[in-house]
Amino acid sequence: MSATIDINNVTKAYGALTVLDTISLSIEAGEFVVFLGPSGCGKSTLLRMIAGLESVDKGTISIGGERIDTLPPGKRGVAMVFQTYALYPHMTVAQNMAFGLENLKVDKAEIDRRVKAAAETLEMAHLLDRRPAKLSGGQRQRVAIGRAIVKEPKAFLFDEPLSNLDAALRSRTRLELAQLHQRLGSTMIFVTHDQVEAMTLAHRIVVMHDKKIEQIGTPMQIYQRPATRFVAEFVGSPAMSMLPILSAVGNQSADHQGALLEVEGVGAIPTSVSLPDGFRLDGAVMGIRSEDTRVVAPDEGGLALTVTVVERLGERTLLYGKLATGHDMIVEDSGRSMVRAGETVRFDFDRSALHVFDGDGLAYHVAEEA
Repeated sequence: MSATIDINNVTKAYGALTVLDTISLSIEAGEFVVFLGPSGCGKSTLLRMIAGLESVDKGTISIGGERIDTLPPGKRGVAMVFQTYALYPHMTVAQNMAFGLENLKVDKAEIDRRVKAAAETLEMAHLLDRRPAKLSGGQRQRVAIGRAIVKEPKAFLFDEPLSNLDAALRSRTRLELAQLHQRLGSTMIFVTHDQVEAMTLAHRIVVMHDKKIEQIGTPMQIYQRPATRFVAEFVGSPAMSMLPILSAVGNQSADHQGALLEVEGVGAIPTSVSLPDGFRLDGAVMGIRSEDTRVVAPDEGGLALTVTVVERLGERTLLYGKLATGHDMIVEDSGRSMVRAGETVRFDFDRSALHVFDGDGLAYHVAEEA
């Protein structure tokens, strides 16, 4: 079972503090959507409003075409999985999964059917007679998910469910969640501040910041064509390097039907990025991702980078350093790089992959091919 979710002009405030300001979003039936953003951006509050754990001050929320923001949590047709497992220690796995259904007076045979089906889906039928103390962290999280599955909800809501797991287990559980969605085909909303989780799981990512939605898009749309400087710096590891733009001149020649940028520490750069007449130059920057850079030989020209930190990641090496102007820059080298901190290297970058952000933080990109 799955259903659409429509959030229309939703606002939430605690006294004089507004935490969500006129949020609108439509989620398709069966879609896996991730709310991504830093702590305090309102993503968990929005999820809790859908679940009925927080009230809606203004606006409406509908599931499957039915308005639900005035209904109690148990009548909304959603199931929530929390950061904490909240399992009853004196109950077995089967009893924990069945408890909510028993409170709803569901027939015992139906409860048994749902519990067994969920256990098979999660590949934990052999754990049904164990108590939580005998389970690993990942197994406990599976029980919490199973407890949600047996409710056969219209939508699953996940509130940072992997944050208590160690790195290896988080990676494995991420893949299990992706596979679970493929098997169930249910509508799922997942809240996280971890961009790897978002990029791995989402059909679409909703990037949230400062009470509002910054951008909605597929993982690669968010990564390759960020709508704002905030999105560009928040999504991607390492963060995008930003260099000040000193001047921007529009369509300057037949060869370059875009802006000619004068970038501090770099010089003049012809681009294929079209900028509007009202482009705000004050505070404008050019962004470059490390994978769009390369170390070059001294006789190939390029820009000088004084390396301060070398991060060796096996398949690649990241060189953190400063340009002659003192601006920070991150450059990528091969996994076999011999560069050491304190050395100066030269690098170049792909002009077609640069990003332009005006003084208000809005992004401008090379036009997409039709």
